[in-house]
Amino acid sequence: MVSTTLLELPKKFLESLHSPFVGRDEEAKVLTLALLTKEHIVLIGEPGTAKSALARRAADLLNAKFFMYLLTKYTEPAELFGALDVNALKQGIYKRITKERLPESELAFLDEIFNANSAILNALLSLLNERVIYDGYNVIKVPLRTLISASNRVPDEPELEALYDRLLLRHYAKPVGEDMWKDLLDSSWELEFTEKWKVREPIMSVQDLDRLYNMLPEVDLSQIKSKLLKLYVMLEEKGVHLTDRRKGKVLKIVSAHALLNSRTKATEEDLIVLKYIAPREIDDFEKVSALLSEELKTPIKYMRELNEIFNNIKEAGKYVEAASESDPRLIDMIRSLRATKDRVISLGRESGDEKVEEFSREVASEIDKLVEKVGRKLGIYT
Repeated sequence: MVSTTLLELPKKFLESLHSPFVGRDEEAKVLTLALLTKEHIVLIGEPGTAKSALARRAADLLNAKFFMYLLTKYTEPAELFGALDVNALKQGIYKRITKERLPESELAFLDEIFNANSAILNALLSLLNERVIYDGYNVIKVPLRTLISASNRVPDEPELEALYDRLLLRHYAKPVGEDMWKDLLDSSWELEFTEKWKVREPIMSVQDLDRLYNMLPEVDLSQIKSKLLKLYVMLEEKGVHLTDRRKGKVLKIVSAHALLNSRTKATEEDLIVLKYIAPREIDDFEKVSALLSEELKTPIKYMRELNEIFNNIKEAGKYVEAASESDPRLIDMIRSLRATKDRVISLGRESGDEKVEEFSREVASEIDKLVEKVGRKLGIYT
């Protein structure tokens, strides 16, 4: 039996994670999905887009052991994995002092990860894939759950392909738009000079994440597999290629998205996670999002159609006000409006989303008012 309390934790964590930051809902969401699935993430974008701040807050909200570092091509393995223990070496024992280094972290943030040199690159590949570090004659098992990485570019070097593919979740972190600048000023001030957003106690623990991870196989995926396969074909046709590794792991992220929405049954809406997995190049992010918004029954798609209907109703209202009482199109309009109302109510029910249903009721109410207006113009009871 699924614990309701446990299912509520991911959403609470997500809300607390993005609350201090303006316009960073998507970054917080993809980071949460990475934590739920034990996968790794790369945030691509210019400096100053809250990437490291989100990572640090996530660690605080989990009370997880955290490590962060900025990589350059000159970074030495000892900086990440710990210096050699000289005293042990004198006794013929090869080991590192790993305290407060990457091998002991549960959550880590590596900035400019694609600057990694070959020595670090090789160590990172086994770390990401197997959660071990091969160090000389030693195999160091690490408790790392998720590596959050950042870069201001998409790598084009062949030697970085394997690393880039192992970062299953990818997100393009853009600067916030002009409409959010005022809120950005206020939130930056609060973060700098107040304790409003200080984490006083964890939202959940790493052990909670483990229990949620064990729930992923319990999510019912039966309704979305055929649609997912169709989307794979469509993406290939658009020139967006997913490796077999990425194709195979999508269902795990879909399951996590369902749990994030307190559900144990996946719906088409959960396939939106493809926008974090399919893109490779910067242009792909917009291309994939556009395809998904057209093909998936998501709240955004329902809201778009309802908004279009709402605007048409407003325009129709202006026409009715200007029309004469003998305008023959008014009778046809009543029939058309009643059919439109049925469609609006159907969209609300079909969406399964509270906000969409609420808006559908508002639009239906506007339609009723317009039908009454037409009826009064015609001098009939409606």
